[in-house]
This record gives sequence, C-alpha cells and structure tokens, in this order.
Amino acid sequence: METFIPDTMTAAAIDRYGGPEVLRPQVLPVQRPRNQEVLIRLESAGVGVWDAAIRSGELQLGEARFPQVIGNDGAGTVVAVGKGVGRVRVGDRVYAYAYRGGFYAQYVTVRQDDVALIPPNVPTDEAGALGADGVTALIGLEDKLEIGTGDDLLIYGASGGIGHLAVQLAKRIGAHVFGVASGEDGVALVRRLGADAAADGRRDDVAAAVHEFAPEGLDAALVLTSGESLQAALGGLRAGGKIAHPNGVEPAPAAPGPGIEVIAYDGIPSPETFDRLNAWIAAGPFHVELGQTYELEDAARAHQELDQHHLGKRALRIHAH
Repeated sequence: METFIPDTMTAAAIDRYGGPEVLRPQVLPVQRPRNQEVLIRLESAGVGVWDAAIRSGELQLGEARFPQVIGNDGAGTVVAVGKGVGRVRVGDRVYAYAYRGGFYAQYVTVRQDDVALIPPNVPTDEAGALGADGVTALIGLEDKLEIGTGDDLLIYGASGGIGHLAVQLAKRIGAHVFGVASGEDGVALVRRLGADAAADGRRDDVAAAVHEFAPEGLDAALVLTSGESLQAALGGLRAGGKIAHPNGVEPAPAAPGPGIEVIAYDGIPSPETFDRLNAWIAAGPFHVELGQTYELEDAARAHQELDQHHLGKRALRIHAH
C-alpha cells in the first residue's frame, strides 16, 4: 500500500530553551521509520502542562539537540512502518505517547510499542490528547492504587487532563468516585462524566464533603495537582489507605496519618497498558475533554495560556500534506 510521504514537514520547534516565544513554526525533514518504528501523519497533538518545562529546559528528556520538536502524544494515520512492525499497519488510525517527543509536527516517528489503535468510539481529534493522560490515569488507578469494585476513591484534580479520564476509568472499574475539581464548570464536567460526588477545591468545604461521601474513610486517592484543600481532603483516608500521584505534582502530597502509603509514579507507555486502556474505553461511551484547540502555528500561544483555567487537556489541530 503506497502512501505519499513528503521530504519535509512543518513543525513547532525550539532552537533554544526559553519562554513561549522560542516555540515557532519551522520546516524540518520527515524521519523515515527504522526497525520497530512507525511513521504517523498527525491530525492532532496534546499540549501537556509539562510541555512548558521541556520548552524552558527545566525538564530534559535525553540529550539536548536543536531544533527540538516537543509534545509527547498525538493521533493520526500510519503512513509507513519499519521492519518488524506487527502491531499496526499502514492506513490504521492510531494514537501514540512517547517520552522522546516530536508530536508538535505534521509527522512523527515512534516505536511501535508506543502506538495503539484509536478505539472506535473516540474521534481522532480527541485521541490526540488521550495517550499520555490516559496511560498515566490507568497506571495510577490499576497498578499503583489497585482500585477494585466498591472502593471509595478520591480524585484530586478531577477536571484536568488526567483527572477527567481517571473519573471515567475508575467508574468502569467499579469504584465510587469523589472528584475534587476546579470551578463550577469543572464540578459540572466531573459529575457529567459519572462521578458519584464532586466539590470545588477552592470554594467548598472539601473535608466535610469527603466525610459525608465516605464516613468510614476513603480507600484510596489519586492526586493530580496541588491545592490548598488537598491535605484536608486526604484527611478522609482510612488507615491502610493509599495515595498515588504522578511525579511532577509539587508539592507532593503527604500522608495524613500513620499506616497510609504514598506512591509516586511515572506513566510509562507499553503495549500491555495501551491494550488495557483501549479495553476500558471501548466498554461504553467515553469522552476526552479538549479544553481548547489551537492551530499548529499557534503553539506558542497555547503555551502562553497553559496556566489559564481550563478543563481537560489542550490540543493542536494539525493539517498534514
């Protein structure tokens, strides 16, 4: 199956570390896939809150080489595969999540282990913002907290990119979910996605709401952001409960008492994790909230607005050749 692949592409790249202004459109070569690699013509890419730290140089993933294309997840169509690729085929709609970046571009080459088919109930534009946050949510829930049917779970940061996906996944798993969200719109989103109860982390009496939700104590908490009400919310954990948070949540949550385990983790992609994630997503209606969508050429503006209130995850809309 022949697919036209151009020699060059447009990408939002940096030539040095710095503020949003260093992120600008450039014409760069399209990298052909090598063994075990897949070339994707991208239609959308996620804009993660951690992307700013990579752009500024605060967080460096491997050796610094410029120009550098950032962005860790996106979605589109497979247009070429290297030797040994059996996970996907040319023409497949896929989403991907790779630590080494490269997704703020019309094309990206990634390892086949970092790619999954887009579930049929997820549009491609939404799938672009699914990889990193979906994998991180699932690992926190299933692998670290070991959530099961009937567990009382707190998700702190429930209206954010990872959080709103975690709400839906936790409900699929069978947990009772209390979501602490940002703003009235965040609370409304979390309730709409199936949370059993929700509160505004900045305005509500979160400790009282948690106690009303789980009088015997919460079994677990997934912490995705910091906040003034965080420790008050965690005070509702029972002895023997667990707290999990992705590395990068600062300050990290503290155990509110003895006998409560705090687990820091990274959301590392793998074929097995993608397959589990896809199985949960395909089990019923699923929604990826795009807080705002920008053109690829407006990536710098997306970074300027990263700290502004938004729901879900921002994304870039990409028009390939």
